[in-house]
Amino acid sequence: MPDCTTLHWRRNWKPNFFVLSALGGLMFSTGAYPHADEHSVADAALLSPSEIVDCTLENGEAAQCASYIVKYLPDGLEIGPFCPATLDDEGGIWHWDGDEAGLYRINGDFLRMLEQQGYTFFNEAGEVYSFDIRIEGPTETNECIQGSVDPDVEMTVLIPATPVMADEPTNLETVSKVGIGLDGVPIFGDAPSVLDTGHMPALDTCGGHVDPGGWYHWHATATDVNAIFESEGVDAQCVNVEQDQTAQFGYAFDGFAMYGPLNHDGSIPDDLDACGGHIAPTDEAGEPVYHYHSGTTFPNLPSCLVGVVAQDNFSTNAAAGIGAANGGGGPGGPGGAPDFDAIAETLGVDGEMLRQAMADAGGRNADLNAVAAQLGVSVEALQAALPSPNR
Repeated sequence: MPDCTTLHWRRNWKPNFFVLSALGGLMFSTGAYPHADEHSVADAALLSPSEIVDCTLENGEAAQCASYIVKYLPDGLEIGPFCPATLDDEGGIWHWDGDEAGLYRINGDFLRMLEQQGYTFFNEAGEVYSFDIRIEGPTETNECIQGSVDPDVEMTVLIPATPVMADEPTNLETVSKVGIGLDGVPIFGDAPSVLDTGHMPALDTCGGHVDPGGWYHWHATATDVNAIFESEGVDAQCVNVEQDQTAQFGYAFDGFAMYGPLNHDGSIPDDLDACGGHIAPTDEAGEPVYHYHSGTTFPNLPSCLVGVVAQDNFSTNAAAGIGAANGGGGPGGPGGAPDFDAIAETLGVDGEMLRQAMADAGGRNADLNAVAAQLGVSVEALQAALPSPNR
């Protein structure tokens, strides 16, 4: 199997196949081609017909892209639960990366375990601290995050119609733009860690949640997440998305298709590259094509992209969050660096001092307790002043 840097010659594979797919609990016809076209995303997600448009790749090459204008949530897709109200309730799921790391159902047992590690998400009455990231901020050191949807939000997604291999793979980090599902739901990299922010942006049991902008997105390949629950012993089930470990889930932002963990014939791929892809036949293609496979552990998305993405490939009219004109993440987040001078003014400290304190405490993964102590402010004031992380 050639590695990512030896695939430049395979640049002009053409889509010419059709398949019937099932996602979101609904049956829909969609062109699940080796590469994206104007029929690749379900009509239930679209605000206007998809089309092929001129675009520019990030390497400066002129290209054509499939353009999808999608809704905040596809018609018919049910979402949630996210944060439990009390320790007796069952919420969504969370991939914990501290001591006793693993995938967990967000419930009393999990939250009590976190309390033993110094993260208290509930009060003495057993009520779980939570807030709606779209309309408010946290008031406690540790809170569960969920978001209300905004039906007026729309997003424009550009996917190269003929993928081009990059000189080097692009790593996908926290909240990186990964792609779009055949159901029209955007796909992003792993959600921010509780270890970084103190807060938990809960995922539902299909692996998605609501962005600060008010729209739903995936942080997992939802069409095979139940197999992960079973293998990792998690008492959860995705009932809103049909499960199929061989099915195509969507397209990465570089234009290559994304499938479940198994080959089209049910076999296990044994020749995947570092990004989780290979050149092999699919049900949709009459010849071997490059495509990605999801992993067998959570998070199960590709760790890198081998192709070149389009410039301005994700935008939204949302007031905040990923892709918004004034959106942004926390330190080092996908929306660019925060306005440290504005944050410093809010806190009543020097801007350069704030920058240095953040750098000394770990940069994008800064220990906010250490930053607050160095600046002589409370950690609560610092959390309130920093922009909400893109979750």
